[in-house]
Amino acid sequence: MAFEHYIRAGQRLLRCGYTTGTCAALAAQGAVTLLLTGEAPKALELTTPKGIPVSVAPLYCRMDGDAAVCAVEKDGGDDADVTDGISVVAAVRRTNTPGLTVDGGAGVGRVTKPGLDQSVGAAAINHVPRRMIEDQVRSVCEKCGYTVGLAVVISVPGGEEIAKRTFNPQLGVVGGISILGTSGIVEPMSERALADTIELELRQAALQGKRLILTPGNYGMDYVHAQGWDRLAPVVKCANFIGDALDAAAQLGFSEVLFVGHIGKLVKLAAGIMNTHSRYADGRAEVFCAHAALAGADRDLCRALMDAATADAALALLDAAGLRQPVLASILTAVQRHLDARVRGAYAIGAAVFSNQFGQLGHTDAAGAVLARWRGEVTEL
Repeated sequence: MAFEHYIRAGQRLLRCGYTTGTCAALAAQGAVTLLLTGEAPKALELTTPKGIPVSVAPLYCRMDGDAAVCAVEKDGGDDADVTDGISVVAAVRRTNTPGLTVDGGAGVGRVTKPGLDQSVGAAAINHVPRRMIEDQVRSVCEKCGYTVGLAVVISVPGGEEIAKRTFNPQLGVVGGISILGTSGIVEPMSERALADTIELELRQAALQGKRLILTPGNYGMDYVHAQGWDRLAPVVKCANFIGDALDAAAQLGFSEVLFVGHIGKLVKLAAGIMNTHSRYADGRAEVFCAHAALAGADRDLCRALMDAATADAALALLDAAGLRQPVLASILTAVQRHLDARVRGAYAIGAAVFSNQFGQLGHTDAAGAVLARWRGEVTEL
């Protein structure tokens, strides 16, 4: 039975799905019902933390030795999610010890680094899904009058392979996926989960000190490593969520932040664009054109810059006109102004920019000061 809950995105209605946490809670409900009543339920139902009811038919619900085992299929709706269609399985056994335990089995990751929702060594089943699982199991126990102990183990067939396509390896969650979800519902095209993951990485970096390097992606990571800057401070990829990452760094108490970006991303900051995904804003050509005009570019060059397909193509035009350095200096000044306006004095911040084609392009004065302090501390050590 398809989950029929929709949100509007422009002129389209997009079908929502439900999280791995909701699947785990439903599977636990089915397994404990079979264990305590001897009957396998044909339908499983709960109300998510967001207040939206979910009703599904289990993939299977059967006894396996002394354990009742129930599986629920993950439905991501219209969201592009690597976990869509996977099976989330709950196995429930009686124990002689009063109380309820919830753990992860095969395909569910284990936490190996501090700063995540669960402590080091625990299964990567976040606190909201854990509470959902516990609530469903206890509800069935109350109905059946069962008061002794139960052990719930959540597993995900193929979860270890699926996890390689998630952020888990970078976060230090090994051996499988995480059981996630704060609302219980997956909203299509929602970027909240990615932003939350970036915040988790920032939280882990904050445990190492008060210095931080932010970069949008893999190009930036490679550049930072080539410069040797990753020996000076932890590095976190912030994807397109530059503004959100800057805000989170303030909340987490960092004192110095270096933003390192490819010119194709960083040039957008000169226009105050803090989410650099192209569907929100682009403006690269306009920024190059405006700053080139300030540096004395003629009409023909401005037109060519407006027609340039990439940032590197714009740089090549500026090189031919002998204007690369003044235009980049003007752009970096604007970038620094917008960064300062966003962080509002919460910490010192500067920006460095590079290009895959042209290499190092420059940095703001504030970035130079930050790097000098960091290098000085390393030299003194």
